[in-house]
Amino acid sequence: MRLQDARRNGRAFFRLPRGLGLVGLILLVLALAGCSVRQVPGPSTVRNPQPSALQNPERNPQTERRSPTSSPGEKGDGSPLSPGAGRVVAARVTKIVDGDTIHVKVEGREEKVRLIGVNTPELANPERGQREEPYGREAKAYTEKELSGRQVYLEFDVQLRDKYGRLLAYVWLERPQKGTAEEAWANLFNARLLLNGYAQVMTVPPNVKYVDLFLTWQREAQKNRRGLWGP
Repeated sequence: MRLQDARRNGRAFFRLPRGLGLVGLILLVLALAGCSVRQVPGPSTVRNPQPSALQNPERNPQTERRSPTSSPGEKGDGSPLSPGAGRVVAARVTKIVDGDTIHVKVEGREEKVRLIGVNTPELANPERGQREEPYGREAKAYTEKELSGRQVYLEFDVQLRDKYGRLLAYVWLERPQKGTAEEAWANLFNARLLLNGYAQVMTVPPNVKYVDLFLTWQREAQKNRRGLWGP
């Protein structure tokens, strides 16, 4: 074969078909390249294995329901069982347990109340192996005489209940107006127990509002040998 013929044949091998042009050449190259390149999935095809809070309504903070943490009587909503130093509510005495413990009816519910700041002599309690202490009966009789069936006013201090679930209160015979020493001396039953020698001071923080007055009145009963301080 002559060189001229070979050159002519070579030109014929790479000659494009008529009408294909430059655009056709580009499309042909892209088609050939697509046969050898693998398709890699883009970010939109990757799935998140952990659903978000919006995808899972049970874990969405905006739709999740929380159980209330406050219990009845601890909401501070103005009910008679709400705590708060100085809060006063009316109640009716229904039963006397001993000199410093009573039952009252307050707005339709029955409550056991332990008087704050005082401790009267104990009565006999065989179930607890507790013997009767001197002047225990006299203290209960005095409380029965003064409080049975009577309307009283319960004043709460910082702590609302003791570990036994009893309400802790100062028991007023008349609704307190100013809470002065003179008013407490006249109408606060806790004070009367001390002044007449039926109780001793028993201070349990944080309920200490009248502790200084109570100590003064206990010394007065001791000085005058009243009640359990007598001979």
